[in-house]
Amino acid sequence: LCRRCARSLRARELGVFAEILDYVPAEPVLYSIAEETERGASVGNIAKDLGIDASTLSARKFRMITGSSKQYFNINASTGALSVNEPIDREQLCELKSVCLLNYELVLENPLELYRMEFKVLDINDNSPSFPLSEYHINMPEFLSPGARFTLPSAQDLDEGANSVQNYTLSPDEHFYLEMQIRGDGSKYPELVLKKALDREQQATHRLVLTAKDGGNPPKSGDVLVIVTVLDTNDNAPEFEHSVYRASILENSPSGTLVVQVHATDLDEGPNGEVRYSFSNTTSADLQRMFSVHPHTGEVTVNGVLAVQRPLLEMLIEARDNGAFGMSSTAKLLVEITDVNNHGPEITITSLSSPIPEDAVPGTVIALLSILDKDPGENGKVTCQISETLPFQLKPSLQNYYSLVTSELLDRELTSEYNITITATDLGSPPLTTQKTVWVQISDVNDNAPVFSADAFDVFVEENNPLGAFLYQVSASDPDIGENGRVSYVLRNSTVAGSALTSFLSMNLANGSIYAKRAFDFEQLKSFHFQVEAKDNGSPALSAAITVNVYISDQNDNAPAILYPISQNGSVAVEVVPRLADEDYLVTKVVADDEDNAQNAWLSYHLAHSSDSTLFQLSPHTGELRTTRSMRSTDFLKHKVVVVVRDHGEPPLSSTVTVGILLADTLPQALPDFDDSGEPPPLLNATNIYLIASLACVSFIFAAFIFFLAVIRLCRSCCAGCCTVRERSPADLGNGSLTKTYCYKACLTAGSGSDTFMFYNTCGPTGTTGPSAVVTERHLTGQKKNNL
Repeated sequence: LCRRCARSLRARELGVFAEILDYVPAEPVLYSIAEETERGASVGNIAKDLGIDASTLSARKFRMITGSSKQYFNINASTGALSVNEPIDREQLCELKSVCLLNYELVLENPLELYRMEFKVLDINDNSPSFPLSEYHINMPEFLSPGARFTLPSAQDLDEGANSVQNYTLSPDEHFYLEMQIRGDGSKYPELVLKKALDREQQATHRLVLTAKDGGNPPKSGDVLVIVTVLDTNDNAPEFEHSVYRASILENSPSGTLVVQVHATDLDEGPNGEVRYSFSNTTSADLQRMFSVHPHTGEVTVNGVLAVQRPLLEMLIEARDNGAFGMSSTAKLLVEITDVNNHGPEITITSLSSPIPEDAVPGTVIALLSILDKDPGENGKVTCQISETLPFQLKPSLQNYYSLVTSELLDRELTSEYNITITATDLGSPPLTTQKTVWVQISDVNDNAPVFSADAFDVFVEENNPLGAFLYQVSASDPDIGENGRVSYVLRNSTVAGSALTSFLSMNLANGSIYAKRAFDFEQLKSFHFQVEAKDNGSPALSAAITVNVYISDQNDNAPAILYPISQNGSVAVEVVPRLADEDYLVTKVVADDEDNAQNAWLSYHLAHSSDSTLFQLSPHTGELRTTRSMRSTDFLKHKVVVVVRDHGEPPLSSTVTVGILLADTLPQALPDFDDSGEPPPLLNATNIYLIASLACVSFIFAAFIFFLAVIRLCRSCCAGCCTVRERSPADLGNGSLTKTYCYKACLTAGSGSDTFMFYNTCGPTGTTGPSAVVTERHLTGQKKNNL
């Protein structure tokens, strides 16, 4: 628990603001110091050993970080001298480890540098050998022969190497001597050897002193009293099949799990040969609580949670018979605790720099991470990774440390923040995974110029607009934020139609609204263009420009202008037409123009007034004035028409022109006056009535004469067409004679469309006169119809 707290404290203390990790040495600096060195003793000079200027230690905020719960060393900030802060007890710090090392990291800032230091704690002979019990009792039958052996307790010394237990001595006794034995694993233990047969009646108890000595200088020793009781019976001790038993179990084995079964035999019979198993008194109480041994079967099982940090546990199993004075022997049990991957990696963020500017170069350090796994071996080895789609990567720095750095350029406008999930996985089976999310914000830099929504803006405004009229609002966006993204607008200097642009337009700098400072006239200025510049408020400021095209829309504010015929000084334009002009004769063509555009300039021509509406017609599209019929001698010589030219605007505008038309074969020297009302003179005066009556009489006489001639001619034609036909009887058919005579008349109707011929029987039937009732009609179709 203390180690775990120390590691957590170590991770919290490393609060270094890291931007660039400048230097990390590959090999640590190694110092050696004897344990129990007094406080204040000099160890070395870290500044000289690392080549650091000692005067900069305070300015660079030096820190010493260790996984230990105590700070055993100090650094003088002025000289860099390294001294002992607290005496070190090697046995308490490293327990039974052969090499005791203290790992420190020295952290310097500005720039960030990390140095590893290792302090090797040297053992001194500060511990005497000791025995678990103050006295040991051994029962020996008196009939044992010389050479009988009895295992003696082993002493323990917390020191290492030569300072640990090196040899044993036994107080002088004529019956016993001491001999060292070696177990199968190479460890030594003392045995009490019977040198001379015992005689209980002479001496029932022997008190021996067993002394254990270490190899220190000066050496230290520890004594234990061995009391030998001489028995009369049971002269055979149980013997194990193996002197050393080995077993391996998982660290998470549940209670009741079988570890191993030991077996010992006793050559005695009856109760003296019955063996009971138990832990030797030299086995630690902690191990006796974690394991249990069945007294009859010798099965060693798990009795609780295996809360140990050592991978190998050593216990002594004692086999004792049931004799009156039970004999015993011991065997060593070595239990290897196989680690189970039951601890996931622990991720600790020791330093984090957020936000970071978006223009940070690749390789910039963002965070420093500490990743630890409490499992030993492969189960404690950890791999660490992040998503490959992120612009970051993890780089190992010190042992169990990783640096989170940028791997490519950042763009805040694309991603303003990142949730970086760090995944740590150990190499156990099955592997355990731990994830931790780091939130990194990206700060903005002015790296984006304003961008307009289009390549150009087209503005349409009607002419005759009011002063100050709103025309358009340009808009540009800047993906930066704050002042870097605040956009202002300005008109670039230019001229329009020879005048400064500012005399035509004004602009709101904040929102880009454009207003007219004067009224536009389509007929004078149809279009123009200018540029608007958008600039952000960054440092340095970035800008962009866009072209705005202004198109002035036409209004129907101009009436058509008559170009031909031209009326001068208010007089009527005169056109001369031959007196006997044919139909569709081109009298004149009215030509007009409208300064407006499109439908406002589409013209149509209309005849508003004409002195003779039957004589003239006007083409509505071309303006051509033509005669509708041929001229007559009776037509008046002078005519007047009024032509209206109208556009298609809304509302429409129009102009008129009056054209005087003179019927003459030659151009007169003096043109008549057309300024009267234009109405023709009265038709029914006395002279006209006389002429009309004379013409009517002559026409009637001529028509009567023609009719008379036609009748006479018709009658002659009918007489010439008559013929006589005789009717034959059947009897006359043979000789070709006719018994009756018929008379037919052929009459043609003049002017008739019919081709009918009518034949009349003028003689009639026998005994009658006049035409018969037989009529024959012949048609051009060749069909005939007879009616009786």
